[in-house]
Order: sequence, then structure tokens, then C-alpha cells
Amino acid sequence: MEILFKESASRGPGSPKVVGFYEPDTGSCQYICIDEETRQAALIDIVQEFDPASATTKFDHAQWALDYLAKEELELVWILDTHPHADHLMAAAWLKEQTGKPMAIGEKVKEIAELWRDIYHMPESFDADRDFDRLFADGDTFKLGNLEARVMLSPGHTLGSITYVIGDAMFAHDTFMQPDAGTARADFPGGSAAEVYDSLMAILDHPDDFRIFIGHDYGTEDREEPAWESTVKEQREGNIHIGGGVSKGEYVERREKRDATLGLPDRMLAALQINLHGGRHPQAESDGHNYLKIPMNKFKD
Repeated sequence: MEILFKESASRGPGSPKVVGFYEPDTGSCQYICIDEETRQAALIDIVQEFDPASATTKFDHAQWALDYLAKEELELVWILDTHPHADHLMAAAWLKEQTGKPMAIGEKVKEIAELWRDIYHMPESFDADRDFDRLFADGDTFKLGNLEARVMLSPGHTLGSITYVIGDAMFAHDTFMQPDAGTARADFPGGSAAEVYDSLMAILDHPDDFRIFIGHDYGTEDREEPAWESTVKEQREGNIHIGGGVSKGEYVERREKRDATLGLPDRMLAALQINLHGGRHPQAESDGHNYLKIPMNKFKD
């Protein structure tokens, strides 16, 4: 399988090399973050492919990432996700099964689970302490080789989204899109356009040349090729939703008006049930098959 990927070179000590690669069915951008001094690496927001028509899954992109690590003689040390995704399934649990490496997400996944226990009417489900090895709080730090990594709480798209700041690279998930595409929606359960704005501003409160790596790209009318890297300066000056100093009130009005026209992602009701378990499928039943529980008529227009 041919994978579209691009390498963003390290700028020197304290700056990671970043490999971004693209999953076209959901427009998802996935990352390998590398400390070139120690050859240690983290995988970030890796996709488990899902066909909503047949409810079949694959791990082709996750396997590609592992093959890249092996080819480049890199040591995987972290499996990271920025939030429980609504539009694709996470590959974190499968990656842990293959490698034994720890998987991490933000600690507010527990609050997201509370919302979805009610939506799915599954009051005993979703144990984040069991299903993840590390639950990061806002301001937590960790190491990737010799690189300093910091966690920023970036709510709005979900109430528990986090941004990983690793050296001069920020993995900003579903907050920013590319400057010519704007910003991400804020109408999922627990979402808030006002909080998205605050999260965007916090990300922009970094040096101009810091790299921003986003969670999704769908192209535009003028750009067919997917892209996922920009800089703080490019976003601050040129983002079509907030560039040039758009006020919070104006942004919220625009964002909420746009979100009101959007339908749910076609994978969301499957994805959250799986992603709140770290990407694990429901336990097999007596016939050996796994089954999803899908709520009906809870998201009527």
C-alpha cells in the first residue's frame, strides 16, 4: 500500500524530526516524532482504518508506521493520542499489543467518558485508568530522548483535547486546520467554540517559527494536495477564521453558524465506543464476533 508522507527536518538540538503521513478516507494526519540524537520516537494519533458500511477494520497505517521505525532503526517509546477521536478509530491498543510500549492521552478522557456512558447507555463502561498507561494533565512534562515535551490542555473540539509541544513542534490535533482551511468544529458533546478560540490563542502564544502539525486536512477548492504543517506566524497572520486578529465574539459567531450546518461524522458512533477503550474492540461474544452498540435518534436535527 502506498502511503502519502512527508518529512519535516529537525532544525538542530532540541528540535525533532517529524514524519507526517495521511489517511485519505478520514483526512487524518498522523505523526512519527523523532529525537535524532537518541533515535527515540513517538507515534501520535495513528489511525485504525474502519469501513462503516461493512464494519471491518484494518491496521495498514499503523503497520506502515512500525515498518518505518524498523527501517530507520528507531526505538518507539510512546504511543500518544491527543483526544478520543470522533471521525476515526485509534490504533493505540493494537500498537501496544505489537510493541509493549505505553499509550497515553489526556486525563479529561474520564470526563468525556462520563458523557458517552449516558449517550450509549453503558453505565459501567470506559475505564481510562485501565485502558491507558498514562493520563496527562495540563502542564505535565515528559521526555522523548533528549527532547523536552510538554502537555497543553486544548479544549473546545472536545473538553479533553491536549496539544503535545515537543521541542519546536506542536501537535495541535483538531484545533487548527491549515491556514487556508481555518479551524475545527466545536459542536460535539462537551465542545465549545469559545474554548476552541482560547485554545487557538494559547497555541499561537509561542515563537513565530514553531511548527504546528494538525489533525485533519481535506484540501480546499484551490488546493487538492493534503497538507498538515504550518508555523505559528502563518496561522496567526493567514488563518481564514482567526488570522489578523479576529475577536473572540466574532469567531464564536462564525464557528457556531458553520457548525450548525454540519452533519455527524459517519464513523462517530462507532469511533467513540472504541476510542474510549483506547482503540480496543468490544469484547467478543459467544459466537466469537465483536458487536457495537449504536444509539438511535439521540442526535436528531
